[in-house]
Amino acid sequence: MIKYLLNKTGYALLTLFGVVTVIFFLFTVLPGDPARMMLDQNENSEQLAIIKKKYGFDKPVSTQYFYYLNDLSPVSFHSTNPDDYTFLTEGKYTAAKLFTAGSTITVLKAPYLRESFQKSGKKVTQVIGDTLPNTVVLACFAIVIAIVIGIALGIVSALYKDSWLDRVIALVSTLGMSLPSFFAAILFAWLFGFVLHKYTNLDMTGSLYEVDDFGEGSYIKWKNIILPSVVLGIRPLGVVIQLMRNSLLEVLGQDYIRTARAKGLSELNIIHRHALKNALNPVVTAISGWFASMLAGAVFVEYIFGWNGLGKEVVEALNTLDLPVIMGSVLVIAATFVVINILVDIIYAWLDPRIRLS
Repeated sequence: MIKYLLNKTGYALLTLFGVVTVIFFLFTVLPGDPARMMLDQNENSEQLAIIKKKYGFDKPVSTQYFYYLNDLSPVSFHSTNPDDYTFLTEGKYTAAKLFTAGSTITVLKAPYLRESFQKSGKKVTQVIGDTLPNTVVLACFAIVIAIVIGIALGIVSALYKDSWLDRVIALVSTLGMSLPSFFAAILFAWLFGFVLHKYTNLDMTGSLYEVDDFGEGSYIKWKNIILPSVVLGIRPLGVVIQLMRNSLLEVLGQDYIRTARAKGLSELNIIHRHALKNALNPVVTAISGWFASMLAGAVFVEYIFGWNGLGKEVVEALNTLDLPVIMGSVLVIAATFVVINILVDIIYAWLDPRIRLS
């Protein structure tokens, strides 16, 4: 099992390294001069020189790339020269010094995602820290909806195979899988937040935290999570229904299930004690992928519903060309994908020990 985990971790680190490389060259080389983007219309030669020196933009792209890797690495190397980009500036980040060799200091620190171009030097980690929890809450609610309803409808669909109920559930799941999130968000916001507002009491837009009318702080408004979480959960719901139905039908056709029936066990007992665990393998894999993709797929849903999450922050960063926020957000989403996939592989190996042998 340890060898299995080490292999998965190695592949994960290689994947993250590839993502970091692609993100750096995509957002550093292609958009143009980041120093000019930061200064916008207020640029002059002096300010450009200062900005380029501060952020290392005056160096070749290859050097900037190694600077970026150094910022992201938990173990990083820094110069004692105050004019060097890698100099340990006070307040840049908290670092624990490991050792010094000549003019190079080796430190242990958290990954540094740099500072926002548009938010007065606010750290990207702080921007993400303020918005990511809202996105995680939204994704959790959406995936719970997809799991609970999807598994239940998948079991019902399998038990009543080829009946009118099975066909209705299949139609619902097909519509759910084919409906784009941005279109569903607009439709649900208009229908349930505007047309049927007096019956549903739901708003077209709103975030988890709402500001008090008297400006005395904020409070949690749970009803605002209903529409975006339902919209975000529609597509994985359709996938879970179909996977659960097909997987359960396959398991119910196995010899050990026929033996259990021959012993006189009830159908409910057979499903609960013998079939469900084995049928959940493909469902667990699908759920993990969807949960991670929800962090990326929530972009349009959050923007349409005005949900103050990471997705909405990414859209605003794209509009203002705030490259560090975009790059940091994509890296966090990619790292979440990788971590969730490792956890799912562990769960999958627990559900089916044969996986560890492959």
